[in-house]
This record gives sequence, structure tokens and C-alpha cells, in this order.
Amino acid sequence: MSKPIGIYIHVPFCQTKCPYCDFYSLTGQSVSIFDDYTKAVICSLALWSGRLSGARADTLYFGGGTPTLLGGERLAEIIKAAGRHFGIEGAEITIEANPGDSLEPVFSAFAQAGGNRVSIGAQSFNQEQLRVLGRRHNPADARAAIETALSAGIHNISVDIMLCIPTPEPENPDRQIELAVQSVSDAAKLRAKHISAYMLKIEKNTPFSDKKGELFLPSEDTAAEIYLAACLELERQGYRQYEISNFAAPGYICRHNLKYWNLEPYLGIGPAAHSYLDGRRFYYTANLDAFISGCAPVPEGDRITKKITEQEYIMLKLRLAEGVTNQGFLERFSHPIPKKYYRRASLIPSEYLTADSKGIRLNRRGFLLSNTIIARLLDD
Repeated sequence: MSKPIGIYIHVPFCQTKCPYCDFYSLTGQSVSIFDDYTKAVICSLALWSGRLSGARADTLYFGGGTPTLLGGERLAEIIKAAGRHFGIEGAEITIEANPGDSLEPVFSAFAQAGGNRVSIGAQSFNQEQLRVLGRRHNPADARAAIETALSAGIHNISVDIMLCIPTPEPENPDRQIELAVQSVSDAAKLRAKHISAYMLKIEKNTPFSDKKGELFLPSEDTAAEIYLAACLELERQGYRQYEISNFAAPGYICRHNLKYWNLEPYLGIGPAAHSYLDGRRFYYTANLDAFISGCAPVPEGDRITKKITEQEYIMLKLRLAEGVTNQGFLERFSHPIPKKYYRRASLIPSEYLTADSKGIRLNRRGFLLSNTIIARLLDD
């Protein structure tokens, strides 16, 4: 495999489940399960190294769940195993973390093992919003988590901020906009190099979904205003928007996330983790026991045809501010963007989309309607 791959490790453990989260994770697990899971991940890395002979990785991402629950020693073991099998020298190595947890020993061991990027799940810097979201931490905990990462020598820090958080009473648009702007501003002032500002989506089979009728969610118009105000504040603070929900200081775009949006190869390890390798998508079953009992078998997946790949490439690239370019399309498929997509783009108002000799890209207002616009572009 010529291109370096990204490796994603799904750590399916949490102390408590957030009411809006639909990611696969389990609570109340024992230390022995953590040990068994770590061994299974290391086993999987060895097996995949054999299957992907000579493959190298330039990103390693621990997501979850709450990866820090594994503890620094287990995380270091996994990083060392990834290095043995995939040569991760110079790689971007990220771990997600929740404020309020005991992070100092974890961050220290993580950094000593080569970890160099932390993603802090702050979600908000307002206590009432954190209460509505069912978070265990408070704003001071989020600030402390960032300082702990800096003290461990980790300066590439990303902060997650959730937009369009429900309110305990009917909406007050001005107040909701003010809180969103304040949270992204607080993250910027805390020296975050990267900020993910994403809008809450009510997922099926979550507590929020079960009580959706009781939640005071912002109207579509208010949600748009919240998003645009947060984007403008981050721009004012010196961040560049490079994806619908992601903003970075110069030189700090998340290399791992770009693997997904550029349709580059990545390997997912752990229950419910997805992969894209050699034109195929496949995934591990969302079952911790199955994963632990022998590095769980991975489905073969469906080989993606050229037509679907072109469409999927356009869909993913349009999440990026640069959009889909003729140069990139030519390099990928040996021809520029097909004219039919330009014809469809010409029917979409310019306040949402730009189509020119460089390619096709959504504007900021277009990001708000990205699903609808992309569907119109790709509809055959």
C-alpha cells in the first residue's frame, strides 16, 4: 500500500453515557476487561500488519467512548505496538479526553509514549448547558484539562464545542447565540489549536431521542444564526474553517480527520470501528466480547465501484471548505469533474455554492444545507 494509512482505535468504555450519544460504549467495566481489550487491540495490530504487508501509518487516533479510562500504561503499550507494526514515527497521535477525569498521569504517559495531540470534549463553557447535556464536568474542569495537557508538553489541543444545545425553557435566540459565541471564544482564549464546533443532532435510540418532545430545541432559523455567529467568532479569533464543523489555527488542521474526507485509506480497530482499505468499507461488530475473544473476524465488506467512489468522493470533499477540485478529481479518476455536476451546480443559488474553473465548493451558508445540496448534485 503506497499511501500511509490512518489508524483509528475505538475504546468502548465510559463512566457514564451522555444522553445524546449513540456511539458504541459500555459502562461499569472492570480493570481485567481493560487488560483484555488492550491485548486484543495489540493482537489486531499484529494481524493487520501481516495482511497489509509494508503498510505505514502517519496518524493514530484513540476515540470512544472515553479512551483515557484505559490509563497511561495501556495506551503506551498500544502506541508502541502500532510503532512496531506500522512505523508511526512523526505521526499525529491523538487521544480524546473528558474534562473532570484524572488526566495528569494519563497525559504524561501518553506524551512520553509519543502522543502529541489531545481532543477535549468540553461541549460548552456554561454550567447550565453542561447540566442539560448530562455532562459530569463543569467549566473549570474543562479549563483544567487543557492546562493539564499543556503541562504534559502536549500543545496540539483540540476542543469540542456543541452548538444548538437544548434549553430548559422556550428558546431565547439572542441568549442561545450569545452562549455559543462565548463557548468558542473561551476555547480560543485557552490556546486551543483546533476547535470542532458542531450542531447537536438527536440520534435514534438515545435518551434525548426518547424525550425529544420535552426538549426546547432552537428553531431552524435560530440554529442557522447560532452556527454562523460561532463561525464568525472563530474567524475573528484567527481560526480558519476547513470543514463544516472544524476550525484550525495555521498549521493545525487535523491530519487524521482529513483521511475520512479525502477518501484516503484508514484502518479502524475495536468493536464498531470502520475501515476503508483497497476500495472496500468494512467494520468490526459492535460487540466487545466478540472483539476480545480472538481479535474478532472482520466482514469482507462490499467492494466500491468506480461510479459510487466518484459520488462518495464528491460527497465527502464537499464537507471541506476547498470542496472538490478539478485537479484533485483528475489525479484521482484521470478526468476532471464531470460536466453534469457543473450543470446541477448552476441551478443552486450562488449564496450556497461556488462552481468555477477550480471546482465546486459550498459556501458557509451552503454548509447549513449540505445534505440537501449534495443530494441534488449527486441525484442521477
